[in-house]
Amino acid sequence: MNRRSVPNPEGEAAGAEATGFGPGTHERLVFFTDAVFAITITLLALEIRLPAGAGELSESGLLDALAAMWPRYLGYIISFLVIGFFWISHCAKFDRIERIDLRLVWLNLLFLLSLGLIPFASSVLSESHGRLGTIIYAGLIVLSALMVQMFWLYARAAKLTTANLTKKEARAAGLPSVIVSAVFALSIPIAFFSPGGAEMTWGLVLAALYVMHFTRPKQNIA
Repeated sequence: MNRRSVPNPEGEAAGAEATGFGPGTHERLVFFTDAVFAITITLLALEIRLPAGAGELSESGLLDALAAMWPRYLGYIISFLVIGFFWISHCAKFDRIERIDLRLVWLNLLFLLSLGLIPFASSVLSESHGRLGTIIYAGLIVLSALMVQMFWLYARAAKLTTANLTKKEARAAGLPSVIVSAVFALSIPIAFFSPGGAEMTWGLVLAALYVMHFTRPKQNIA
């Protein structure tokens, strides 16, 4: 996926003069963000370890031990889809952001701060599918989604986006983050009564968002 719109040297020069960042900083910020996404997903996979004493188990015993680890597999799948959604959303937004300033950089860093905690929250969720683990995980995803929405709203307000961005496209870019934050926030009170039911709502909204993304007309906004 193209992470930038068509280059505009004059616009980039003007943006650099106004914000103090050179035209190459946009690419550096995107590359840095992509690296954090990749590392975060790698850390998710590292959380899936062989059961203790796996080398001493028989084949049937090992199979049973691996099957008993299903909460870790589920936590990995949910977190992978969540991070994948955030990456798609981030790609689409930065395709429409042609200039950056210091505030946008810090807002993006705050988003990455919350993103980097997802492997930890996923581990807590995998170890305990109870109320606390579910609430911690849902709360972190709400925070991450709000951070995504915050830097997008700021980019629009500070006029850092491309000049041809329409209001309809801008709303479409922000809607998925709003949906994710709302669903995960609503799942928190559900978790007090049924942690499993709360996790089911996550799966439904993630499936709906991916279907919506891949079935709608081709465009650069996710």
